Amino acid sequence: MTQRAGFTLVEVMISLMIFAMLAGAGAAVLSGAIDNRFAVKAASDRVGDLQRMRGLLRADLGQATARRSRGPTGRPTPQPMVGAAAPGDPILVLNRAGWSNPGEQARPSLQRVEYRLVEDRLERRASSHLDGARPGPPQVLYRGVSDVTVAFVRDGEAAPAFISSLDRPLPDAVRIGMTIKGYGRVDQLFVVGSGR
Repeated sequence: MTQRAGFTLVEVMISLMIFAMLAGAGAAVLSGAIDNRFAVKAASDRVGDLQRMRGLLRADLGQATARRSRGPTGRPTPQPMVGAAAPGDPILVLNRAGWSNPGEQARPSLQRVEYRLVEDRLERRASSHLDGARPGPPQVLYRGVSDVTVAFVRDGEAAPAFISSLDRPLPDAVRIGMTIKGYGRVDQLFVVGSGR
């Protein structure tokens, strides 16, 4: 009688155990790679959001104009660019040029813009008209923001407020500091536009 070649039950069980260990290790590596991909994407999205926020601040401050405007109550603003005077006030209010009008609508080419800290969100609001208009809906620029400070730089000196004059209605630069969750304290310096 001839014996047929084959595997014993023990050999089959050992090979299944080795295959299960390799499959488990492969699944763990794949799971780790997917988790890392999501973590990298989340970090990249946060950096992108931070860069967009900085770009919008740079554009607004770079095109700031010396024109004063009236708020929703009809009172004129004391300066062309103001910071918060009391809790609850916008952290920064300014008028900017460069508001494109591709539809040729009947509106000014200047735009009133204000920045507010609402809970942990830095928000930007723009008004459709310069004088007396209420700000439009908020645009959330960044989440996880706290402790925002604004200082106006003139002749190398930073102060929480500035006094405009006919020959120098705008500060030279604006320093904005904020604490951002995951980054800590971030201080930024923006040159103010020359539309004086």
